[in-house]
Amino acid sequence: MASTGDRLPARYWRLWWAGAIDNVGNGALVTALPLLAVTLTADPRLVSMVAAASFVPWLLFALPAGAIADRFSRIAVMRSAQAFQAVAVTALAVLVAAGAMDVVALMVAAFLVGVGQVGYGIASQSVVPEIVEHRLLGRANARQYLATTVGQSFIGPPVGSLLFGLAIALPFGLDGAVLVVSALLLARLRGMSQPRGAVRSAGPAVIEGLRWLVGHRLLWTLALLLGVNTFCFQLGNVTLVLLATGELGVSVAGYGVLLAVAAVGSVLGGLLAARLVTVFGQMPVLIVALAVNAVVFVLLGLSPDAWILAALLALSGLATAVWSVLTVTLRQELVPLALLGRVNSVYRLLGWGLIPLGALAGGLIAHEISVRAGYPIAGTLRAVVLVVSLPLLLRAHRQGPRPQST
Repeated sequence: MASTGDRLPARYWRLWWAGAIDNVGNGALVTALPLLAVTLTADPRLVSMVAAASFVPWLLFALPAGAIADRFSRIAVMRSAQAFQAVAVTALAVLVAAGAMDVVALMVAAFLVGVGQVGYGIASQSVVPEIVEHRLLGRANARQYLATTVGQSFIGPPVGSLLFGLAIALPFGLDGAVLVVSALLLARLRGMSQPRGAVRSAGPAVIEGLRWLVGHRLLWTLALLLGVNTFCFQLGNVTLVLLATGELGVSVAGYGVLLAVAAVGSVLGGLLAARLVTVFGQMPVLIVALAVNAVVFVLLGLSPDAWILAALLALSGLATAVWSVLTVTLRQELVPLALLGRVNSVYRLLGWGLIPLGALAGGLIAHEISVRAGYPIAGTLRAVVLVVSLPLLLRAHRQGPRPQST
């Protein structure tokens, strides 16, 4: 039995529950957005632009969001971001219910929701080391990832697709309500994360975080790898809804179930990440996870039916979960707490900022070639980049982690 010192603190679990509830609504939203898009247009380029719009805010606002997260209470930043998202999603639900939605309006709504997700995402990753001891960060991040996966992939998608089938506006209304509930739970954590008034104005503050990350060879290499891999992920997955509901004949309700089945791998990855590192070591596990995803993406484009597609997506989810838990924990262990928001913002700008470009590229490839073609192209690119970066990863790993400094 674990001792009290090995248990995650009660305040962490309050944060966890707020995030878990938020993830259910987000899972319903992420499922309903492409379903709504394909009711408005059959053009894969426009469908991909809706997906791209939700990630463009990472290009525009990630860096200032990191400076804000380091200067003010991170819990307060999370609450404010959720309130902003709630307003945007509720407005979207009203427009859908009134029959006033078109593709352009959907892109605008996706962009606004994405703005809130930038602020919430950076602050939520940066706040965990404030309430959890460093030796427990791996466990805490694994629990966070499981909550994200269960909410966004197991519960949210089936609920979102079911509600979408009943009335198109319902999943958007659900997400708006869930965001309010989560923000109210976070309000109970007032005072946990105190302002850091020593942080300078936004420009110099952001540059300080960028310099720190560039100067850390291992984390900088992982950040660049993340950028390529998220670009490739979106290049393939942006037309998943068209592949599933079009070529493979999956129903609207079945699409949510498909995503839920595929999420089994993500849950296993979150559960196994720490154990795999203990047995095989951190860097071998990271490299194998990247290699698995490269192979799986090539195979995804060849899926003959929905079950094979779901199984391959599950394997990809497992590898992605392991990678995510390990790299988030590495950042929280190595980056000084006062810089964590800004370093996270640069890291996620590189990672998430390329997602809109991947979405647009995937839409163009689907339009010019086929909805399947993006997957093998993305898998091949992932494999090439992994081979090129392998010496850098191994060299940085041999030099060992650099201890935190302020």
